[in-house]
Amino acid sequence: MTREPITARGAEQLRRELEDLKSVQRPRVIAAIAEARAHGDLKENAEYHAAKDQQGFIEGRISEIEDRLGRAEVIDPAKLAAGGKVVFGATVTLVNVDTDEEVTYQVVGMDEADIKQGRLSFRAPLARAMIGREVGDQVLVPAPGGEQVYEILAVEYR
Repeated sequence: MTREPITARGAEQLRRELEDLKSVQRPRVIAAIAEARAHGDLKENAEYHAAKDQQGFIEGRISEIEDRLGRAEVIDPAKLAAGGKVVFGATVTLVNVDTDEEVTYQVVGMDEADIKQGRLSFRAPLARAMIGREVGDQVLVPAPGGEQVYEILAVEYR
């Protein structure tokens, strides 16, 4: 079983989603199935089929989250002593050498990645290029429009 890194915040978000699926969504869809069954003929009952599809999605997501939490290796960035290097959980401020555009990303697990929120999966090309580097280093990142060069301005563990 392969361990997957995740931040404490990401693990908590998965736990909350799992709790919602089990205690709110699952009972709601079970009630919808029961109500649809009460309408009679199931072959032509669209509400029944829609509820069964929803139930399948919910059960699949529950299994997926339980698997991910079972394989999770929770890493608290605030407790890291990485000596200024970019590691999983670090928050990194970069500048694009060509455009002078500054961006800040936290390197996180796959489940918690959200580029709009500044959370970058550790498997993303930019994150892979940054890991192990430190302030002042330049990283070369392949991009659809050509390679981009970034300079690391700051590394924080929060």
